[in-house]
Amino acid sequence: MPRRLSPFPAPMLNRRRAIQAGLAVAAVAGALPRLPLAQGGELNVYNWDTYIGPDTLDDFTAATGIRVRYDLYGSSDEMFGKLRDGNPGYDVVYPSNDFVERMIVADMLLPLDHARLTNFGNLAPRFQNPSFDPGRRFSIPYFWGTMGIGYRQSVASPDSWAALFESDEFAGRISVLNEKNLIQMALLYLGYSLNTTDPAEIDAAADLLIRAKPNIKAFTPDTGQDLLIAGEVDLCMEWNGDILQVMEEDDDLAYVVPKEGGLLWEDDMAIPRGGPNPDAALEWINFNLDAEVFGAIATYVRFPSPNEAAKAYIPAEDLENPSMYPPDAVLDKCEVSIYKGEAVESLYENALTRVLAA
Repeated sequence: MPRRLSPFPAPMLNRRRAIQAGLAVAAVAGALPRLPLAQGGELNVYNWDTYIGPDTLDDFTAATGIRVRYDLYGSSDEMFGKLRDGNPGYDVVYPSNDFVERMIVADMLLPLDHARLTNFGNLAPRFQNPSFDPGRRFSIPYFWGTMGIGYRQSVASPDSWAALFESDEFAGRISVLNEKNLIQMALLYLGYSLNTTDPAEIDAAADLLIRAKPNIKAFTPDTGQDLLIAGEVDLCMEWNGDILQVMEEDDDLAYVVPKEGGLLWEDDMAIPRGGPNPDAALEWINFNLDAEVFGAIATYVRFPSPNEAAKAYIPAEDLENPSMYPPDAVLDKCEVSIYKGEAVESLYENALTRVLAA
């Protein structure tokens, strides 16, 4: 199979790397939601890569007087590990739903003052009272979506996790995520729940991945989409929104939830204990809940919005895109990851370590 070495197209460098390169441009002040000006200072945000609008940071500073220091992480495990032994100085973090529950149990999050979250009512009702955080005492939904396979249509048409885990057809042309979700997708392929507490099933998933390892080119920290569009791989295990971003740049790319199902996830905004500016954190969260602000973010990063009011500012083509807002038949095959207690979580972490070290 010929190896494609095409570089990233210039538009993607401008669009998807604006935050890292410091190229965000402030929006017109008159278009900003009017918030009470804060006392200034700095807000320390810790978020996923490619997960914010190009103007959001400058718009927030213009609206509140608060400067933003913005750091990136590549996995929930990385974020959790950095905060588990003491907050190094972050005011807002973006844990996935199972890590929200894990952090609540560990007393790592501050309760939210809902009186200051005046835009809370913009959320769709189904996101206002989740089982992992009843009443949204500690978290506010940011985005949701699925985990599946991104692929190049001219050379592949996967409908099963077998294409990544039990096939030699794409040897050396596959990337997977280097986090717990990799174990969970292997569990789904084997017919188990991705929330299993059975050590034998978790070990079986690790064994499957160790056998598949010679065919896997890279274990990535949420950057499989970059390898895919660069032509370094033809298949990658990734989040739907990340693949949707690169699909804009290359119409040969596509995304599918395999027939065995995928992960149904939610990422949330939360305030970790020990941060230097929890008041600014509340302003940040409420700012992001604004319908127009969040509509612009969702249009840019291409993940499904839990903010119902924001949909008025999201293109209809996105709202009607089944890769972004999947039909019920696809969602019914997916499973939500839940926190299973530290003893069981360590089984998943140890299984992943075993795979990466093999």
